[in-house]
Amino acid sequence: MSSTIKVLLAEDQSMVREALAALLGLEDDIEVVAQVARGDEVLAAAREHAVDVALLDIEMPGCTGIEAAAQVHKALPGVKLVVLTTFGRPGYLRSAMEAGADAFLVKDAPAAQLADAVRKVLSGERVIDPTLAAAALAEGANPLTDREREVLRAAADGSTNAELAAALHLSQGTVRNYLSTAIQKLAVRNRAEAVRIAREKGWL
Repeated sequence: MSSTIKVLLAEDQSMVREALAALLGLEDDIEVVAQVARGDEVLAAAREHAVDVALLDIEMPGCTGIEAAAQVHKALPGVKLVVLTTFGRPGYLRSAMEAGADAFLVKDAPAAQLADAVRKVLSGERVIDPTLAAAALAEGANPLTDREREVLRAAADGSTNAELAAALHLSQGTVRNYLSTAIQKLAVRNRAEAVRIAREKGWL
């Protein structure tokens, strides 16, 4: 590894991305060598530029930062992953850690803290925003199975059971069962409330 830490920045809002790049560029030992605006461009960019650390926003087109983190972790296990979020949702933290993230920070953290996190993950440390860590512990685990989350995500646009069944290659009865179970687990009255609650907690 060179003395300069090579960083990939993945953020769909260009003003935020450019501001982060400029702030990190002020650090003597950090160089932003690649910037992407889509989650599905992260892995190729990380590979092409042989980056040491990838900074990933969660909310991006193409795929989420958490999904991108999982792809990079699998294909390039030597790359350290720092997930950034505007939304301090406890479920996101758990998902990010499961995807192989080394750090999880809120975007409005001071620039010096972000640069410090980049250095720490490279030395093998894990960096987690303490407020989010406490919230995640208080919230507990995501009660939804992968299939229940998949069906809820697909139901978010108001699709009928028949449409969901066709899109997910399931029977309508199976779709109904998954939705019913998710609604019961989340202690809500209908699928719209289930989607809202699961999203707020970062479980989708």
